[in-house]
Amino acid sequence: MLRSHYSNETISANIGDEVELCGWVDARRDHGGIVFFDLRDREGLIQVVADPSVGELELVKDIRLEYCLRIIGKIENRPQGTLNEELPTGKIEVHAKSVEVLNASDPLPFQLDKADNVDEQIRYQYRYLDLRRPRIQRNLRIRATVNGAIRKSFTEQGFTEVETPLLIASTPEGARDFVVPSRLSPGKFYALPQSPQLFKQLLMVGGIDKYFQIAKCLRDEDLRADRQFEFTQLDMEMSFASQADVLDSVTAVLENVAAQVAPDVERSFETMTWFDAMDRYGIDKPDLRFDTPLIECTQIFNETEFRAFQAESIKALCVQTQGDISRSKLDEMTEKSKKLGAGGLVWMRVTDEGVDSPVAKFLTDDEISELKNVTQAKTGDLLLLVASDWHTTCDVLGTLRNDLLRPPVSNPPLKFLWVTDFPLFEGLNDQGKPVPAHHPFTMPHPDDREKVEQLSEQIKLGQELDEVFVRSIRSQSYDAVLNGWELGSGSVRIHRADIQCHIFDILGISQAEQNSRFGFLLDAFRFGAPPHAGYAFGIDRLVAILAGEDNIREVSAYPKTQTGQDPLSKAPSSIDEAQLAELGLNIRPEVLAQDQQD
Repeated sequence: MLRSHYSNETISANIGDEVELCGWVDARRDHGGIVFFDLRDREGLIQVVADPSVGELELVKDIRLEYCLRIIGKIENRPQGTLNEELPTGKIEVHAKSVEVLNASDPLPFQLDKADNVDEQIRYQYRYLDLRRPRIQRNLRIRATVNGAIRKSFTEQGFTEVETPLLIASTPEGARDFVVPSRLSPGKFYALPQSPQLFKQLLMVGGIDKYFQIAKCLRDEDLRADRQFEFTQLDMEMSFASQADVLDSVTAVLENVAAQVAPDVERSFETMTWFDAMDRYGIDKPDLRFDTPLIECTQIFNETEFRAFQAESIKALCVQTQGDISRSKLDEMTEKSKKLGAGGLVWMRVTDEGVDSPVAKFLTDDEISELKNVTQAKTGDLLLLVASDWHTTCDVLGTLRNDLLRPPVSNPPLKFLWVTDFPLFEGLNDQGKPVPAHHPFTMPHPDDREKVEQLSEQIKLGQELDEVFVRSIRSQSYDAVLNGWELGSGSVRIHRADIQCHIFDILGISQAEQNSRFGFLLDAFRFGAPPHAGYAFGIDRLVAILAGEDNIREVSAYPKTQTGQDPLSKAPSSIDEAQLAELGLNIRPEVLAQDQQD
């Protein structure tokens, strides 16, 4: 190789040893004719000293930032007063004997040390430069460590790594598919997988028993900080396994990953039901780094004359020491509460005299006293109350709880949480049909089988469905949460064709559609399919948290922008007429017109 050491490896060399280094010029200083520059490689920085008056070193006068160099020189101590305690190599320097310019560099479109303030459109257009930054290099190396720890842990548990196909038939997964036109079958399309769900279930039918894969998945959905079109997930499945078996297996993997990447960071693993998470924290992915729960207050106002509090559910959030929050901020939170479905938001500043609130005059002294007692509110605290149906009350206060109190994602500790017993259905769609909360291959909770039969009978009779009842039916599904981010979801799967068809019927999926879209799965279930359960979590999200990033784009080598564009390769892009003709496609005139306008 062209190098003998990486920069940080030079600290193990002896003074006077000759080393060969390769890297980029990170900084340059000219002191009285002697040129000092910092050479950067993937491991860090080291200072190089070169005297341009020495023969072949004359070229260092022309060296600029990001020149790619090879240096041959001797390790020497830095003079007293020039040490840099912030660098591992800060006590030594390399006195150059030879400097070879492997490639010069044009002036950069942005300064690498100020890239955090550069528009991401520019950063991603020149992503190859952005990748040189220590922050991004570190993130990608953390990602590699995470992948290695995942593979090691699953292999040690007896899992087999199997690759599933990327060109598949379209199946409902909760988001739009990316589709690929078929040249050999004009007018027909493949879909890119939103997950390997059906194929990993078929692997269980095939007797693989324990499967895992680090899978690339794609979903055509709106982008945000924790979501990209294409993402990488850990996918696993186990035969003859219960929910507890999956949780134990994945917990061992997450424990191993955390120990490899953040061995000194405190971490914990807890489990709670979906109902308890919603009731206590108002969200199904609570951040347990701060334990400020929602407080049940309905019973306090059972006899109230205040009409706004004559509701199914009343909960309070006690925000300690924030009683001096501005009125404009309170008005902003009130508007947000209304947008989330509540009639409004009641706020109370706790004072020595009682409470300061626009609604205080409508409440009795006993009600205020009991409220302060139940919430344990003290002088200087802020009380926020919502009165509505249970779902809305939880949702609104859970959102405000996060807005006001949630710490940055980079803050320790690591609080892992398993949330179990999710609803089987998230509610009813516009046609009054149940909507699956997870996916349609999830086994109902054994204690709620009778409710499933009752729902099925109501649908057969054409009765109007009660959304509260539909939401009350639980599934054997579970999510892993880390510091308030949902890592992923899993469930005990349906493994019998009759049960699967029964769920399809409830969801309003016709017999013809069942056969055309899921016939291969239903057929497989008729050949001794074993009971099985599985899980998948987003590696991008896990790496982002472990790297202290609040956006998964910062832990991906080549991310898309917030609008789904790739400024580097200019994707998505048009294809020429010949390709369109070969695929049997035409672009509608109005689409072409809009594209030209854009």
